[in-house]
Amino acid sequence: MGARILIIEDDLLMQKLHRKVLEQGGYEVVIAADGLEGTKLAREQPFDLIVSDVMMPNMDGYEATRTLRADPKTAHIPILLLTSLDDLESKIKGFEAGADDYLAKPYEAEELLARVSVLLRRAAAAAAPRETLAEVGKTIAIFSLRGGVGVSSIAANLAAGLSQLWGKECALVDMVLSAGQAALMLNLPLRTTWTELAKIPTEEIEHDVVSMTMRQHPSGVHVLSAPRRVEEGELVTGETVTRVLELVRQMYHYTVLDLPHNFSETTLAALDMADAILVVLTPELAAVRSTALALEVFDTLGYSRETTYLILNWVFESQGLDRADIEAGLGRKISLVIPHAGDRLVRAINIGQPPVLEAPESPLGVLFETLAFSVSREEDRTQRPAEPTEAWKRLARRMRKKKTGR
Repeated sequence: MGARILIIEDDLLMQKLHRKVLEQGGYEVVIAADGLEGTKLAREQPFDLIVSDVMMPNMDGYEATRTLRADPKTAHIPILLLTSLDDLESKIKGFEAGADDYLAKPYEAEELLARVSVLLRRAAAAAAPRETLAEVGKTIAIFSLRGGVGVSSIAANLAAGLSQLWGKECALVDMVLSAGQAALMLNLPLRTTWTELAKIPTEEIEHDVVSMTMRQHPSGVHVLSAPRRVEEGELVTGETVTRVLELVRQMYHYTVLDLPHNFSETTLAALDMADAILVVLTPELAAVRSTALALEVFDTLGYSRETTYLILNWVFESQGLDRADIEAGLGRKISLVIPHAGDRLVRAINIGQPPVLEAPESPLGVLFETLAFSVSREEDRTQRPAEPTEAWKRLARRMRKKKTGR
């Protein structure tokens, strides 16, 4: 028999239908009549996948999903929700509960089998032993004391850009533990998050545990998502952050940290692990003032000015402060200016597709590819890859054209 699948369904006719389709697909099937029975079985027996109805007595599919995600024993199991509720609100509710995928009933047997196959392949890839690097990868933190300046958008584009540029898997770690949206930026559902790691004694967190907690995006970016609930962020300690980031940089060539707008214990733990810090600001007085305060703290903490870079994100069309005035006020040079992009970044967030992936040859895509190259490790920047990626070839053509003028 193939993979072992738990069906949580109260309707007898649907139970028979699900069983028939999945058994014909070569899977072993176990039935639970409601959410309570399903969560109990999942804790007691090993399953490779759970397929659950939503509208059920005693415990509905949403609550069952939340319960399974909250238990370290079952948090890693992929969950596919089946329901006749096909509206957007119901789908969002399912993904927020921790479901991996959502399929409306009635369904075609081929589609159910295809969804199941994809989820099982993803789970197998996440569970596969991950080799550690011969040397630790580079960790890049994106930070601002002021919200609304584009930290998360830049972090998602940078992580995707690095992965595409070097053809290597990169990590995107959401450190906004109260309400982070890194997974949303890449249209990834919340399955396992920092919460699962926070429930494990720090000394017991190892590479395989971290690998199973991260979600893989087709671009090669692996995301460690923020907790689903605001209060769960309080479970994560600075000690846990340090341990996890130590392991992550042993597993991935590049790690991008999406940081919150504060100097909390967990933020400082993450900043301490960074090899480079990109400080984002917008051309208005409050952002400049916040940046000045942040840079003062960096100096006090001994963070190197040589590896701290300012990024000016022009989030509005006009009336911004002049770049030269900002540099004079801060006593620092701005390393990169992101021009006003209109609604393009907003659209990218709404569809979960960063411009560096959706339109790599657009002005924004080019900018983020260039940023990815500029923060890459020196050994990567100074050597031609053995197998250049399409992103690297694009960048090389642009650099050659800029140098020769043709």
